[in-house]
Amino acid sequence: MTDRFRITLAQLNPTVGALAANTEKALAAWQAGRATGADLVALPEMFLTGYQTQDLVLKPAFLRDAMAAMRALAAQVMDGPALGIGGPYVDETGSYNAWWVLKDGRVIARALKHHLPHDDVFDEMRLFDQGPVSDPLRLGPVALGIPVCEDAWHPDVAGALAAAGAEVLMVPNGSPYRRGKLDLRRAVTVARVAETGLPLLYLNMVGGQDDQLFDGASFVLNPDGEVAVQLPAFEEAVVHVDLQRSAAGWRAVPGEIVPPPGDIEQDYRAMVLGLQDYLRKSGFSRVVLGLSGGIDSALVAVIAADALGAGNVHCVMLPSRYTSQGSLDDAADLARRLGARLDTVAIEEPRAAVEGALAHVLAGTAPDVTEENIQSRLRGVILMAISNKFGAMLLTTGNKSEVAVGYCTIYGDMAGGYNPLKDLYKTRVFETCRWRNATHRPWMRAPAGEVIPVAIIDKPPSAELRENQTDQDSLPPYEVLDAILERLVEGDQSVDQIVAAGFDRATVKRIEHLLYISEWKRFQSAPGPRLTTRAFWLDRRYPMVNRWRDQG
Repeated sequence: MTDRFRITLAQLNPTVGALAANTEKALAAWQAGRATGADLVALPEMFLTGYQTQDLVLKPAFLRDAMAAMRALAAQVMDGPALGIGGPYVDETGSYNAWWVLKDGRVIARALKHHLPHDDVFDEMRLFDQGPVSDPLRLGPVALGIPVCEDAWHPDVAGALAAAGAEVLMVPNGSPYRRGKLDLRRAVTVARVAETGLPLLYLNMVGGQDDQLFDGASFVLNPDGEVAVQLPAFEEAVVHVDLQRSAAGWRAVPGEIVPPPGDIEQDYRAMVLGLQDYLRKSGFSRVVLGLSGGIDSALVAVIAADALGAGNVHCVMLPSRYTSQGSLDDAADLARRLGARLDTVAIEEPRAAVEGALAHVLAGTAPDVTEENIQSRLRGVILMAISNKFGAMLLTTGNKSEVAVGYCTIYGDMAGGYNPLKDLYKTRVFETCRWRNATHRPWMRAPAGEVIPVAIIDKPPSAELRENQTDQDSLPPYEVLDAILERLVEGDQSVDQIVAAGFDRATVKRIEHLLYISEWKRFQSAPGPRLTTRAFWLDRRYPMVNRWRDQG
């Protein structure tokens, strides 16, 4: 009996619903594993269908096609290693999130997901039935226990597998990114290893799907909890892992360890990959955005250039009578540094025309935010016209601080198909701009160096919709605003708790009020990459009509 077993970990990027394309990627990984003498080629959870499928798996026709694709794939897995791949499974007992094992032209095993997550971005209890804890799979010399994703977050499944004779834990995952997730996954899996005394292979998918990012960062732990292999974050990788058995049991032979990036780089990579995949998987290759000379649109332009290359980024300056010369100069400087196209479309004449058309309706009223919003909405109309004409997706540029308190114009600067900054607070926008000016990586397609002019980072933020306007005319300083928002949104803290932390009660109450009354705007906002524990969409679901306020 051999004392070695090779598993090829295929950390790859599927597309939801692209059954044929995902099958091709799976077969290419299987062939790569066969060429190196692998015994098992492993792909992530729900790889055949892509993930998350959401309500697609409630459609009988989709399940029919997915099952047919899996059977067709099994027929091609001949004369080589076994192939483990995630996909739905349906029989007379229910519909399951399954990990299929294919070999010699047939299905030799399925592991059915037992724990169905129903928190943060997951709602699997309404999509799948709970599967029983599967028995270990004997594959050649090794007995594999297969906890599917969430199953590894609970001690019972791994414990039952170990008690039933599993010698190695193989964990296929579709685990989405959010800040701090890499460390959390490591802590959870180290606990499973400590409880069972078994080595563990954690295989995660990679790529963007709507608002979610799958960051890869797969790894292998030995029975002592030490990392034997670490795959890169946010990149596809096919890595061959050798397991070796001694008297003490199975251990992974140490391989390459790719250190994970720091927090700011993880978020930035998530924003770049999220935009890249949202466009690619939707059939777009170019973007257009309004470049104001401010920091938010500057960062979005750089993210887009890093994702697509500057030649696919079309920047448009839309000045009004209130646009400063400094903003015009800064926008031009940024576009020049990036190498992106910049056009100027003045909105003063259209603004005057709209206000003239409304003059008899608005007669006797004083100018206010109405006239300011006309400017923003005109910009949205012009940018959407350019988007329609040239087939480039319009990017919106509001950060999480603005989206939280409604400091944005519905059908104006909120117009667009995707928002890379949707889950990035304003203070993090400043940090990220400074980081990007000082950092360049091979995956970035925009130039290295100081691509964002320092003048853009240093000047007081302003919407420039009236004379001498700054954001702090309407909002507290961003350091204060973001600290309060993080406590209200991510921390779910009460008003009393926030005041006890040193914040002014009236300011806290005002921010709480703005947060609640802006829910309807967020409901209509563009999607954007999830970076935090409480992104505005699936993580945080509040009623649009809500009269309750914390009276503490």
